[in-house]
Amino acid sequence: MAFRQSWQPLQSLKIATVPYSPQLSIAPRLLALAITLALPLSAWGDDDVGPACPVGQFHCAKHADPWRMCKRNDMLDFFTPGLPATGDRSKALTDISAKKVSRADTDHSLLDGEVWMQKLDQLLRSDHATYDNITTDYTADGHVYYQDSSMLVSATHAAGTATPSTTHLDHITYQMLKQRGNGTASDGTMIDAEHSVMHDVTYSTCDPDAREWEFRARDLTMDQEQEIGYGHNVTMAYHGVPFFWFPYLSFPLDNQRESGFLLPKVRYTSRRGLDLTLPYYLNLAPNYDATIYPRVMTERGFMLGGEFRYLTDSSKGSLEFTYLPHDRAFADEQHVFLAQNPGLGLSTYDDKRTSFIFKDTTTLNANWYAAININHVSDPYYFRDFGDSLVTNTTSLLSSSGYLYGHGSWWDASIGADFWEITDPTLLQSSEPYKRLPRITFEGDHELLGGLRGGVRSEFVDFRKDDAVEGQRLDVYPYLSYPIEAAAYFIRPELGYRYTSYDIRNTQYLPNPLQDTQPSRGVPIASVDAGLVFERPLTLFGDAFTQTLEPRLYYLRVPYRDQNDLPVFDTQLPTLDFGQLFTTNRFVGADRQSDANNLTLALTTRLLNADDGAERVSASIGQIRYFDPQKVQLPGIQQTNYNGSNYVGELDIRLNDRWRIKLDEQWNPNTSQNDVASVSVQHRFNNNGILNVSYDYRRDLLKQIDITALYPVSDNWSLVGRFDYSLLSHGVVESFLGVEYDNCCAAFRVLGRHYLKDLAGNDGNALFFEIEFKGLGQLGEKTESFLRRAILGYQTP
Repeated sequence: MAFRQSWQPLQSLKIATVPYSPQLSIAPRLLALAITLALPLSAWGDDDVGPACPVGQFHCAKHADPWRMCKRNDMLDFFTPGLPATGDRSKALTDISAKKVSRADTDHSLLDGEVWMQKLDQLLRSDHATYDNITTDYTADGHVYYQDSSMLVSATHAAGTATPSTTHLDHITYQMLKQRGNGTASDGTMIDAEHSVMHDVTYSTCDPDAREWEFRARDLTMDQEQEIGYGHNVTMAYHGVPFFWFPYLSFPLDNQRESGFLLPKVRYTSRRGLDLTLPYYLNLAPNYDATIYPRVMTERGFMLGGEFRYLTDSSKGSLEFTYLPHDRAFADEQHVFLAQNPGLGLSTYDDKRTSFIFKDTTTLNANWYAAININHVSDPYYFRDFGDSLVTNTTSLLSSSGYLYGHGSWWDASIGADFWEITDPTLLQSSEPYKRLPRITFEGDHELLGGLRGGVRSEFVDFRKDDAVEGQRLDVYPYLSYPIEAAAYFIRPELGYRYTSYDIRNTQYLPNPLQDTQPSRGVPIASVDAGLVFERPLTLFGDAFTQTLEPRLYYLRVPYRDQNDLPVFDTQLPTLDFGQLFTTNRFVGADRQSDANNLTLALTTRLLNADDGAERVSASIGQIRYFDPQKVQLPGIQQTNYNGSNYVGELDIRLNDRWRIKLDEQWNPNTSQNDVASVSVQHRFNNNGILNVSYDYRRDLLKQIDITALYPVSDNWSLVGRFDYSLLSHGVVESFLGVEYDNCCAAFRVLGRHYLKDLAGNDGNALFFEIEFKGLGQLGEKTESFLRRAILGYQTP
C-alpha cells in the first residue's frame, strides 16, 4: 500500500575535512538520515486557491495557506538565525569549534562545551563530542541539536563513523520550518549516504500539547538511491484512537508521485445507499497518470471508474469513465417513473450504466489550437441517479464538441462540430437539438482608412437530425463602422448587410413539401450607438465620491423580410436583459433576423469612491421604443404590436465590504405587471460569517426564495445551511444543514441534504462526512467544494 504524497527529503550533513590542529580532522555526518518526514500539503489539492473573497463574489477560491491565521506550534526552540540560505554543500567547508579541545591519546580527541559544527545552512551543536582519528568513529552527547533551512532536530545521543559514513541517533524530536509539522522517533540510523531507518516514528501538524491526529509507524526505511521510503505497521490516530492501519506503506522521497491507494470517500444517499469509493493512483510516467475508482453502493452494486491524465509540450487532457455492469435498482425505478408519467411514450434502458468524458487541448502553433470535449452517458436517468448537485441532476442536455480554433491580430476562426444527448427522461428524442457537423466560423475587424473600420462575421453549419428536416446554412454579415470615442462621449455608427442561404434535405418533413429547398434571405442593417458621460464630485455621509450620469441612445433599422419559409435549426428568443437592449437581433441564431425600427433609451449612474475609484453604486434603466410592429417571429409565436419593450432596470449597491444589494427588474408597460424580478442581499459578519437572501421571479414560470448562511458559532465551530423553496410548486428545491469544525490541525464537516433529483419533482436525501488532516490529506466527500458552489461567498476560515 502507498500514499500518493510528494515527500521531500533532506540532504545529508556532509562535513568536509577541516583541520583545527595539525593531526585532527573531524567529518561526522551527523543526522544524515535527517528525518525525511517532510510531509507536504495533500496531493489531493483543491481546484483553486486565492485571497480573501470580495463581497458579492459568486465563487470564492480556497485560501492558499491553511495555516495563515495559526500561531507557531514550535516543538523545538533552539533555532539559530543568520545562517546562509544558499550554496553548494558538496564544496563547502565545515567550521568546527568548542570551548575546550583535548586528546585522550594520540588517536582520540575530546571536544567539550558548546561544540559547533557548521556547513552553510547546516548546523550541529552538542555539549560533548569525541573523535577517533584512526577509525573515524565519533560520538556526540548532551543536547544534540541539528538545524538546516527546512527543519530542526534534537537528540540525546549520536554515534557513528565518518568513513564509511554512518550515524545513529537516540530519542529524536524534529520540527519542520517551511511548513507546519513535527514529531518524534525513538532512534534512527543512517546506514550509508543513501540508506537510513527510523523506529517508532510519529508525525503531525497539530500543536505538541493538542495532538488531534497523528501518523505513526513502527519503522521507516529511506532509500535515497531509489528515491523511495517504506513504512511498516503504520497507523493513523484521531484523538489517540487508531482508525486506519497499514501493514506496509511506501512513499516517494522527492517531488515525484507514487502509485498506491488514496484515502477512501464515504457518503450516504437515499438513491445509492452507503457509497464507498477506494481510489488507487497509478504513477505511469512523469507526464501522465491514472486513477482507478472501485466503488460499492449498497443499493445499486459495484461500479468501476477511472481517470487518465496526460500532459505534453503541446497538449493536455483527460479521459474519464464509469461502468456499472448491473444496477440492481434501475429496472424497478424505471417502471415506477413510467407509471408516474403515462402517455409520454418514454423508452426503457438496460441496467448497465456507463459514462464517458474526454477532454483535450492541443496547441498547434502560435495561431491555432484544438479543443475537444466529449461527454456521454448510457441513459437519461444517469445524472438523476449519480449526480450530486441540482445543476447536474436537472441537466436536460449533455453537450459535446470538438473544434480547431485560430486567431490573428484582426481575425478569429474555428471549424468543428457540436452534438447533444438528452439527459432528462421526460424528454422525447425529438427534443434533441440538431447536431452541427461541421460548424465553421470566421470573424474579422480591421481599420481600413482614417478611422473607418471594416469587418465580417460569418458561419457555415451542416445541421443533422434523425427524422427531421436537415440542411446546410451559410450566414455572412459584412459591415462598415466609424467609431468616434473620447472620455466623455462615444458615437458608433455601423452599416452592414446580412445574407443567409440554405440547402435543405429531408424535405418530406417540411410543413409544405413544395417549399423551396434553397431559400435565402438578404437584409441591410444600420445602427448608431451613442452615449455621454457626465461627472460631478459628491459628498455623502462625510465621504467623497464621484457621481456619473451616462445617457445612451441606440437606434436600429432593419427592413422586414418574410422568413416563414426558412427552417428553424438553432434559433431561440432569449430572455430580455439590459445588454440585449443594444443588439442588432433580438433572436439568438441565424434562422431569424428581426425587423427593426427601434430606439433604445437608457440611463446609467454610478457612485465611485474618490480615492480609489471603487464602484459603490450602479443603477441602470432602459427600454426599446418600437416605431413599427415586430413582424418577424418564430413559428407558433403571435405578432405583437407593442410600442415598447419591458423597462429593464438594474441596481447594484456595495455599501461597504460587508453589505451588497443587487436588484434586477423588468416591468411590462403593455400588461402593467412585472415579468422578471430578482433581488439578492449579502451580508458578511464576524470573521467569516455570511448571510445571503435572494428572491427570483419569472412570471408564470418561477417564484423562488433562497437563503444560505455560514454562521460562526465560535473560533472553530460554524453552522452552514441552505433553504431553497419554490413558491409556485410549494416544495423545497434544495435544503441542507451542516456543522463544521476547523482549527490549525484538523477540520471536519457533517452535512445533511434534501434535494430535487429531477425536473419531475422526485426528491432525495444525502449525508456527507469529511475529515481533513491538515498537511496530510482528507477522508470522505469533498464537501468544501460543494459549499463554495452553494453558498455565495463561502470561504473556509
